[in-house]
Amino acid sequence: MLPVTSTIMTLTPAPPHPRVFSPAAVVASCVGFVLIGALQALYGPAIPAFREEFGLSPSAAGLGLSAHFVGGVAGVLLFDRLYGRIGNRQVLGASYLLMAVGAAGFALAPGWPTALAMALLAGLGFGGIDYGLNQLFAVGFGHRSTAMLNILNAHFGIGAILGPALIGVVGSAHYPAVFLGFALANLPLLLCLRGVRDRAPQPSGTPGESEDGQGGGQVGGQGGSQGGGQVLARSLGSVLAVFVALYVLHVGIEAGVGGWEPTHLETVGYGAGFAATATSVYWLMMTVGRFLVAPIALRYSPQTIITVSCAGMTVCLLLAAVPGLAPYAYAGVGLFIAPIFPTGLPWLHRAAPRARRAGALVIAASMVGGVVAGPALGKAVEWSGVRSVPLLLGAVSALCLTATLWLIRSTRPR
Repeated sequence: MLPVTSTIMTLTPAPPHPRVFSPAAVVASCVGFVLIGALQALYGPAIPAFREEFGLSPSAAGLGLSAHFVGGVAGVLLFDRLYGRIGNRQVLGASYLLMAVGAAGFALAPGWPTALAMALLAGLGFGGIDYGLNQLFAVGFGHRSTAMLNILNAHFGIGAILGPALIGVVGSAHYPAVFLGFALANLPLLLCLRGVRDRAPQPSGTPGESEDGQGGGQVGGQGGSQGGGQVLARSLGSVLAVFVALYVLHVGIEAGVGGWEPTHLETVGYGAGFAATATSVYWLMMTVGRFLVAPIALRYSPQTIITVSCAGMTVCLLLAAVPGLAPYAYAGVGLFIAPIFPTGLPWLHRAAPRARRAGALVIAASMVGGVVAGPALGKAVEWSGVRSVPLLLGAVSALCLTATLWLIRSTRPR
């Protein structure tokens, strides 16, 4: 009887992964990411109106986006403190409300200091939604989590494209109406929070994943084998540090290309209009890349996807140093960089299932990377010239590839 019993136990299917989102809540979450993408992208095109209305210098006007990012980092850290302590619905609901109140306050602010405070408040809600939904998607869809995270973050790109386009249609002088409309668009999403499970499953280090990282693929439920867990127990700090470095560096590349591609293309002989259009194509390709990788993520491990992404990104940046290839190479950078942010989160949860704050660290680091990239790359360009932009970013991309290979070796189950 023992062999029969053993066979029955072996063939018994695993319990289904607990559902965290209803279909309506999934759609609402994607809409939420469209809104946070639009909010982040609205500040830049509205800068001329800020300067005229409040009498600001360019650097002072740029503080609006800086306040938003500071609030975003604070929102990530605050949500992380509350995650698992109070219900997910309450935290997400509070984040949507903070973002709505902050955006409305920014639109109606009588002075620039008040506007900055409201941008900080909106950023606080932004950070809560960014971290909260990324965290819940990373543990809420089992083996489909990587695919779903790429789809979720692709909607961020849609918002980042639509936001400036909307400002362009109505004119920067009418930015208060755009921010108010954005604030009102947050409110219906509160009604869909009843479809979010209040207590999401927690990542655990139970065995079950194959050596290539694909076995079962359940994020949080079946992450990493016992051997991998023993390796991570000895080097968890190093693994988290390299994950943070990967996120800081790749977001720095993302922001660096977006900020310097127009200047580089003009320097090598392209017209200003063409350079601006090519930069829009770069952002568009980043959005398209996340949609394209979603079905691929069902078949290949996050490690494989990120390795290919870093390698392709490095090659494209080196090709961008050739003037005739530069616009097309930058579009390729957008395509290859697209999956890194969302695909790395499930890998992180499997590699460090007991490090509850790992997700908060890397998401906050990604925001810091976006803030630091501009000044750091600007100083490097002062030393080496605008033509060196793709080579400088290519060197950073090579560091991303090195970090990825190190993580693969360090988190491989023994």
